[in-house]
Amino acid sequence: MKQLLFLLCLFLLTTFTPAFSVIAQESEPFDLLLKGGMLIDGTGKPGFQGDVAIRDERIVLIAPEINTPADQTIECRGLIIAPGFIDLHNHSDRQIVSPLTRANMNYVTQGCTTIVTGNCGSGPVNTKAYYQKIDTSGSGTNVMHLIPQGSLRNQVMGSGQRKPTPTELKTMKHLARKAMQDGAWGMSTGLIYVPSSYAQTDELIELAKIVSQFKGIYASHIRNESTELLSAVNEALKIGQQAKLPVHISHFKSSGRDAWGLVIRAAQMIDDARKQGQIVTADQYPYIASSTSLGATLIPAWARAGGNKELIKRLESPETAPKIIKKIESNIEKRDGGQAIRIARYSKKPEWVGKNLEQIADNEKKSVLEIVLEITRHGGASVVNFSMNEEDVRQIMKIDWVATASDGRAYLPGSDRPHPRQYGTFPRKLGYYAIREQVIPLEHAVRSATGLPADILGLKERGYLRKGAFADIVVFDPQSLIDLATFDDPHQYSKGIRYLFVNGKPAITAGSPTGSLAGKALRHKPTEKSSEKNSR
Repeated sequence: MKQLLFLLCLFLLTTFTPAFSVIAQESEPFDLLLKGGMLIDGTGKPGFQGDVAIRDERIVLIAPEINTPADQTIECRGLIIAPGFIDLHNHSDRQIVSPLTRANMNYVTQGCTTIVTGNCGSGPVNTKAYYQKIDTSGSGTNVMHLIPQGSLRNQVMGSGQRKPTPTELKTMKHLARKAMQDGAWGMSTGLIYVPSSYAQTDELIELAKIVSQFKGIYASHIRNESTELLSAVNEALKIGQQAKLPVHISHFKSSGRDAWGLVIRAAQMIDDARKQGQIVTADQYPYIASSTSLGATLIPAWARAGGNKELIKRLESPETAPKIIKKIESNIEKRDGGQAIRIARYSKKPEWVGKNLEQIADNEKKSVLEIVLEITRHGGASVVNFSMNEEDVRQIMKIDWVATASDGRAYLPGSDRPHPRQYGTFPRKLGYYAIREQVIPLEHAVRSATGLPADILGLKERGYLRKGAFADIVVFDPQSLIDLATFDDPHQYSKGIRYLFVNGKPAITAGSPTGSLAGKALRHKPTEKSSEKNSR
């Protein structure tokens, strides 16, 4: 009978450890001990109260109670302890190696410890040199990089709208292989942008096959996020099927009033593909507006071939101008006559920043079309496009394969008015949608920013609170966590992050940023199969 009781107690302790007051102790002191917080570990499972011990760069112990001494002990009762947030879709390629912005403060204050660059087909092609810059100077967050297919194509064959020659395709494949060997985590495309959009599906498959050999992912800003969304998703699925690699849909949404609800049907398409064994995921920023260039928003891709000078020539040509104008007018009409498009940055006339196209046209006593053409002739502008439906946003964030990602970049407060996602994406998802609105459980929201992106990328030692993982950890106050950035006043840091550790070093302590540059370049390290090497 005693033996039976012993076995029963042992079973209960090993099965339900977080619920018991188990005391853990080691002989060697820890560098840091986080005491008594609610641990949400990135798995999506319910949180539990406990302690986390850190030594050097690693988590060395997690238990309901740890009594070993530490050089520093932080009382975390009433706070949430979670893995640091991983921003799958970031555009800080230039900013993260600039002395002005490498601290990445607007992401540190969101609780981010890792960002992924090279998105939407744009960024450095030479992955080795890019990582070396980060290693040399450090950064506020860790950095992972994707091969930017658009920049790769532009480097090899310029921005023309044509197919590559066999030699050019061979060169692009060579550069893609080199980037993967240097630690890239996959390849991205931006199929509404020049010149990424000029690549046909078979060209993308050929490059994706190289990425597949190194167990990388294919991340895509797909060809259409509006009424042709289903066709665009289908192309991404086809690339994944034929190249045999995971597919990731960037900033998953349906854009434009006539496309609202279509993203739900696209999600069902992806669910069907997943049930058949294909690896497909997506990410989302929790806002009803997108942001990109005015040209990419209103002007057809074929007209933008060769850059702005060639575009202006086409606008002055009797043969091409009428077709371009007709398309621009149609796109303006779809965007509420220009009301839905707000200028975020335009150096020629900074007084237009923050106003929508219709307001500007009324003030200038011109048509919206004339304003668009004037901006285009002066080099273009960045815009915020209010194009999504709130209900779509809420439904998509409930899906367990949809991660959270900002689609923003490192920023310093200035006179422009960028999308508030640059400052508020992660606290908005957790603080507003999960805690205040209760659209999703907090554990689900944390997973969407931690364990899920780590799984998508194949990142083995980050994204979860577990023994042996790198100590990328965020500690936040669930009562105060919230985004403060708005569309009218976007340069506002989020609040509620009490502590943040990047590779075990404090990036935020007691709510104040330290300016630490403890972030590293994180390299993908799978070995290319010998049989595939020989089939080059």
